[in-house]
Amino acid sequence: MPYPAGHRPAVKKNIIDSARKLFNRHGFESVSLHQIMAGVGLTHGGFYSYFKSKSDLYAKVLGCFFTDPEWKSCWEGVHVDLSSTDVGSQVVRAYLSRQHFEDVENSCPMVALPTDVARSGISARRAFETVFKAMVNVLERSLTQNGRRRRTTAQAIAALSIGGMVVARTMMDRALADELRTACMAVALDLGGWDNKRKSRNGKSKQAPRLPASESRNRSAVLTV
Repeated sequence: MPYPAGHRPAVKKNIIDSARKLFNRHGFESVSLHQIMAGVGLTHGGFYSYFKSKSDLYAKVLGCFFTDPEWKSCWEGVHVDLSSTDVGSQVVRAYLSRQHFEDVENSCPMVALPTDVARSGISARRAFETVFKAMVNVLERSLTQNGRRRRTTAQAIAALSIGGMVVARTMMDRALADELRTACMAVALDLGGWDNKRKSRNGKSKQAPRLPASESRNRSAVLTV
């Protein structure tokens, strides 16, 4: 009996999700293909009908966060709207949030896998670079300054957000880890000029303006992170 339409893409997505959780938790080298396929109820032998190699799958796992508008995380209560003009501050707050810190399995791969990427092949390193550039682009369009400094500032904020979470995850002292995340968030928001909430004349917080509908569609819809 033939599989229903959409079966193959759905299975491939499930394999990527299974691999992401295992890689984030245990690292690339420690996870076997058997473990990945068992996570979706399939045998080891079916893997190669979807991916050329474990490294090929690894690249797909890396390229999911800022580059795939369909990707959803499980960081409860944390949202980023890519169509909002204040998306930069949303990204920083989400990235350095307590929810992201605690949810290791659903972490952004740039936080969980950088040392593995450095030891991996070209495809994985290119995938990491693509995701980092996408994050920088999202941050850059929220900055008010123009010219080269705007790009440089976005790169610094991205590196501070990723690096801050990487270091916080290594701390055994939870209070110190939380202090570090808070410090990195404060500096990143200050660099972007996002440290003060927008206020209306009556002192109430204002909603950030949204991009025109046509531009919003081009930059993807709401992404839950």
